Amino acid sequence: MITTEQKNIAQWAMNLALQNGCQASRVSIISGVNTSFEYRNTQLDKSYQSAENKLYIDVFIDGRYSSFSSNRIDKADLERFIKAGIESTKLLAPDPCKQLPDPSRYYKHDGGDLELYDASFDSITPEEKLLVTRQAVEEIFGSDERIISITSSYSDGAGAEYMITSNGFEAESIDSAFDVTVEVALKTGGDARAESYWFDSSIFWKDLKKTGIGQVALKRALQKIGQRKIQSGTYNMLLDNTVSARMVAYLTNAMFGSALQQKNSFLLDKLGQRIVSDKLTLTDNPHLPKSFGARWFDGEGVATKDRTIIEDGVLNMYFIDTYNSLKMNMQPTIASPSIVNMKLGNQTFDEIRQSLNKGIWVTGFNGGNCNATTGDFSFGIEGFLIEHGEISTPISEMNITGNMLTLWNQLAEIGNDPRLSSSRRIPTLLFEGVNFSGL
Repeated sequence: MITTEQKNIAQWAMNLALQNGCQASRVSIISGVNTSFEYRNTQLDKSYQSAENKLYIDVFIDGRYSSFSSNRIDKADLERFIKAGIESTKLLAPDPCKQLPDPSRYYKHDGGDLELYDASFDSITPEEKLLVTRQAVEEIFGSDERIISITSSYSDGAGAEYMITSNGFEAESIDSAFDVTVEVALKTGGDARAESYWFDSSIFWKDLKKTGIGQVALKRALQKIGQRKIQSGTYNMLLDNTVSARMVAYLTNAMFGSALQQKNSFLLDKLGQRIVSDKLTLTDNPHLPKSFGARWFDGEGVATKDRTIIEDGVLNMYFIDTYNSLKMNMQPTIASPSIVNMKLGNQTFDEIRQSLNKGIWVTGFNGGNCNATTGDFSFGIEGFLIEHGEISTPISEMNITGNMLTLWNQLAEIGNDPRLSSSRRIPTLLFEGVNFSGL
C-alpha cells in the first residue's frame, strides 16, 4: 500500500531535514483505509469510510527534538512545513537524551512474512460486509419479546507503514483487521436494563465468525436479568477471559520507562524481585504468525524478540525505550510489549468454577481506577454469584478494592482458555480473598 513515490518523498523529507541543520531525522509514512457499518435493529444507521495518507517526521537538532505530521504529502507543501518545524524546534530547551536508537538495535530484515495482511481485502464488496452486519441482527431479531434494541457493528481496516531513519534503518509493514460486534438491550420490568455484547475479530476475512455473534450477545444479556447487589464480604474472584487482560495491563503499564522515570509506578526498583504469585509467568512473543500484535520492530525501529516479562512471579524486565534508557542510565529493552502470553494452567473455565464453593464470577468492569504509584485500586464490577460450583445470582453495582501486588499474590488458578483474537492472550483467572463491597 506504500507506493514507490511515497517512499521517495519520505527519503527526500529526511534529507531535507539534514540539509537544514538537523543532526538526525526519522520519517514515517502511514497509509490506511477503514470501513464501518452499523445496524440498529433492522435499519442501517451508520456508514463510514475513510482513506488516509500521513507523513510523520522527527527531527533532532543541537540536543533539541520535535515531532510533527502532515496529511498533505506534496513536496512543495512539505518543504515549507518541515523548514518551519525545524525553526520552531530551535526554540526548545535542549534535552540530550532525545536520540535515535543505536543502529545495532534496529531490525535487520532477517525475518519472514508474519502473515498479517489479507490479500483479498480490496476484493471484499460493501454488499458482503453489509450482509454480515445485517445477519448478525436478523439471527435474533424478534426472537424474544424482552428485546428493546439490537445494535450490530462491523468494521475493517488495512494499514501500511514505511519508516526510514538517518542512521541506517529502513523497513515497512502492512496489516489488516476485521471486527463484528453485537450489543443487546432487554427490558426487565424495572428501571434497569439488562445489556450485553459479543464480538469477534480476525486478521483474515475467511476467519471472521460471521454467524452466532448475536446469539451469544442475547444469551449473555438474558443471564443478567435480575441483577442486584449481594452482601459485602471477601470472596474468591473468578475473572472472565474477556476482561482478565485488563488486570494484566495494570501490571505491564507499571513496567514502562515513562512511568518509572517519573517515579509513577508501583513496580519502581522491583527488577529481579518476586512481585506476584509464583504461579504467574508472562512472556512477550512478537513473532507469532497471523496474530494481532505481531511485529518485527517497534515504533523506534528496534528489533523485537521473545522475552520473559515475569517468570514464576519474578519481575524480569522493564519496557525501556531509547529516551528513558538514557534518562535513567539503564540498558534499553523495547518500547512496549507486542503479544503478551500467560503460562496456562490445565483447567477449563467450567472446571475452575465447579471447584468453588462460593465466589463471584466477574464478567465486566464499570468504571473505577488504579493508582499508578501505589497500585491501590477500586473498580465497579458486574457478574454472577457462584454457589457450590453453580452460577446463581446475577450481580451489579458492586466494587472490588485492594492493591495490585496483593491481588496478584492471591492468584490461585490459571485457566487454559485465552482469547486468541487479541494481542493480550490472558485466560480465566482465579484470585482468592478479594474484597467486594455491595449491601
